[in-house]
Amino acid sequence: QVELVESGGGSVQTGDSLKLSCTVSGGTFSNYAMAWFRQPLGKERELVAVISDGGKGTDFAASVKGRANISRNNFDGTVRLQMDHLKPEDTAIYYCAASFRYYLPKLWTSFDYWGQGTQVTVSS
Repeated sequence: QVELVESGGGSVQTGDSLKLSCTVSGGTFSNYAMAWFRQPLGKERELVAVISDGGKGTDFAASVKGRANISRNNFDGTVRLQMDHLKPEDTAIYYCAASFRYYLPKLWTSFDYWGQGTQVTVSS
């Protein structure tokens, strides 16, 4: 059984930085494209960033491009999201997701496994 566990969320101020981590167990991590999604309260889940199984391909939502970086370590089964210059509109629950079916998927329906989520709150 594949399990994804996120960590690193919390409450920060506008302009701060935050690093989220997701550890995957129970599967072959290097076979999965990995992504971070977020869901603000009362809104739909949206893609933040995605990275291919080998780490060479990445893509970002327009709203975070230039402020976010996604990276992975296929030796320890972790994927990380670094976000800088945080804004109140970045406030959301952030979810880690894994897909074994696609190279660089962007739709939430393309992902097979999900973490429980971690709350990020950015105060002005």
